[in-house]
Amino acid sequence: MPGTKEIRGKIASIKSTQKITKAMEMVAASKMRRAQERMRAARPYADKIRSVIGHVRVANPNHRHPYLVEREPQAIGIIIVSSDRGLCGALNVNVFKQVLALVREWQERGCAVHLCLIGSKALQFFRRLRLPIEASITHLGDKPHIADLIGTVTAMLDLYSAGRIDRLFLTGNRFVNTMTQRPETRQLLPAETVDAADLQERWDYLYEPGPDELIASYMMRYIESQVYRAAVENLACEMAARMVAMKSATDNAGELIAELQLIYNKARQAAITKEISEIVGGAAAV
Repeated sequence: MPGTKEIRGKIASIKSTQKITKAMEMVAASKMRRAQERMRAARPYADKIRSVIGHVRVANPNHRHPYLVEREPQAIGIIIVSSDRGLCGALNVNVFKQVLALVREWQERGCAVHLCLIGSKALQFFRRLRLPIEASITHLGDKPHIADLIGTVTAMLDLYSAGRIDRLFLTGNRFVNTMTQRPETRQLLPAETVDAADLQERWDYLYEPGPDELIASYMMRYIESQVYRAAVENLACEMAARMVAMKSATDNAGELIAELQLIYNKARQAAITKEISEIVGGAAAV
């Protein structure tokens, strides 16, 4: 059994760690609420612009924007959204597993894979693989801005326009609730707009400027909105996962302290009993 001094040192060390994890839990909870507000603000715009493109597309079936045309896939691109920091459980690992499964699936079809990485964890993980990284951005902070993402999005759109990739996917975490975050992969290009049967209202609109210019402008906004939404949603997932992970770490530290305290009490009692036995033995000898 270890000595009481060694056990006291371990208890003090774990208590210090417990204070840190508790503080990180509280910080993550505070940031999660703000991240959820930004996520909820981004969702309606991303959904509505998809509906608007569906309206224009149904009203003008003869117009075929390049971002809406299906091509035989020879190469694909994947935009991967991850966190910049760790200590958030299996949040990033689950996304990476889904990406690796997607890469394996398309490589088996004979397609090349090009990556665009958002977040330090994705860059650290995928730079070790022999896959071309066309663009990357890290350290978006707690308030991602669409202007910071335009460069990476444009790099992939240029590849698509040049015919170097024929499909573009977006992979990140979807926020379900505080306890549940799910990895999700969506196809960005060719754009999957709202189908005619799903449109609640269809009208013969008059467009100014014409529908061709509208779709060309909206398609860029649509892609940007989807990537921005994924970034803010992943941030909310990160804060929720970190809060849960730090709470679990704090609880585990408390259990470990209780176990060590019990061991310390037993060691202290054994030491006292030994000292009493020595005193009694010495007195009897005299």
